[in-house]
Amino acid sequence: MTDRSNSLAMRDIAHVLHPYTNWVKHEKEGPLVIEQGKGVFVTDSEGKEYIEGMAGLWCASLGFGEERLVQAAAEQMRKLPFYHSFAHKSHGPVIDLSERLTAIAPEGLDHVFYANSGSEANDTVVKIVWYYNNALGRPEKKKIISRIKGYHGVTVASASLTGLPNNHRDFDLPITNILHTDCPHHYRFGQAGESEEDFATRCAESLERMILEEGPETVAAFIGEPVMGAGGVIVPPATYWQKVQEVCRKYDVLVIADEVICGFGRTGKMFGCETFGIQPDIMSVAKQLSASYLPISAVLISDEIYQALAKNSDKIGVFGHGFTYSGHPVAAAVAVETLKIYEERDILSQVAKVAPAFQEGLRGFASHPLVGEVRGVGLVAGVELVANKETKEPFAPPGMAAAAFDRLARDNGLIVRNILDTVAVCPPLVISEEEVGLLLERFGKTLDDTAAWLRKEGIAA
Repeated sequence: MTDRSNSLAMRDIAHVLHPYTNWVKHEKEGPLVIEQGKGVFVTDSEGKEYIEGMAGLWCASLGFGEERLVQAAAEQMRKLPFYHSFAHKSHGPVIDLSERLTAIAPEGLDHVFYANSGSEANDTVVKIVWYYNNALGRPEKKKIISRIKGYHGVTVASASLTGLPNNHRDFDLPITNILHTDCPHHYRFGQAGESEEDFATRCAESLERMILEEGPETVAAFIGEPVMGAGGVIVPPATYWQKVQEVCRKYDVLVIADEVICGFGRTGKMFGCETFGIQPDIMSVAKQLSASYLPISAVLISDEIYQALAKNSDKIGVFGHGFTYSGHPVAAAVAVETLKIYEERDILSQVAKVAPAFQEGLRGFASHPLVGEVRGVGLVAGVELVANKETKEPFAPPGMAAAAFDRLARDNGLIVRNILDTVAVCPPLVISEEEVGLLLERFGKTLDDTAAWLRKEGIAA
């Protein structure tokens, strides 16, 4: 619990509305106020240091205090602190960034539209899909299929794509033309004795049935994260993406890859699309694009889609969508420098170097009495806590055990994220092998502390 004498905490409670927070609980407990960061560590307002085991929100890829990004921002701020890209205007940083992005993106994604967050990027994706089909004279082909437990943002359209109940409850969501198909989590939804490949086949067949029931002429696109993040770090079963794409191509359904979390090395490849063999028509990126030093996101589209959009904008007279800060020069300059650092420091080799110890270390906790499943790839993982390992029975109420883990982890100098009863871990890509060891040590201690707390409360034996 936050020290109530802390003036920053009191001022926060008085005025700051926090996302993804129980506001009544926040009034009682207050915030954890982070004041500074260096490398993979952050320090709170009372001087306590933590390993930032979530890279902030899956995003601080280069850790904290990367001076080159600070300098890139400062230099661009002095030269051109703001300009827009409306009505044929442009500037150097957004041009440089677009060239760099398209050079490393999956083949065929040659055109880039900028926004400020993953939510805005995926909101833009929805509008592009609808505009595209209107341009092709297919006004009925508008439905977009997402997945249960998928996460794509919090704007009206992107929150509708998101397949998590709390993003819909009392917001009057989802909007029309958004559908949700099966969550590809083999541990939770696979049938007894069903292999990953058979489960993937069943998921693809379910998607195909949905398309046929809705009418292929009404289904425009399928969107998915290569690895589902906020839904619980769900790694797709073997052959899943191959089979889903086959269904999409069969019915002329666009494939949209949401790379907001997975992009720029998180899964061990530059994009999750490469890790899982996805060939997207549209791709959204954000977070690690600028190492999250400044807000920026992007939507990349194929030339085929671009040509249809361009012709429609000519017919109408304008592509009537955009943001004041689309491709903001300072954010773009920081993103350019971030991509340079990834290349110069060979960030993919860095991930390849430390990921085995990270993944194997976490999987070493699979025998712990609280752990039902450990899943992950590259430098992202989820550890699911269960009340009964044999039956996979979750704790009641849902989320209580992982919330306790989250609280106790902070006592042990580790920041993670509890997603129901999955503990998500997603450290900065620059984490060293020694720091991975320290993270695992603190994680293991927290598992034991959580088990002790559950026993004390009479929740676990």
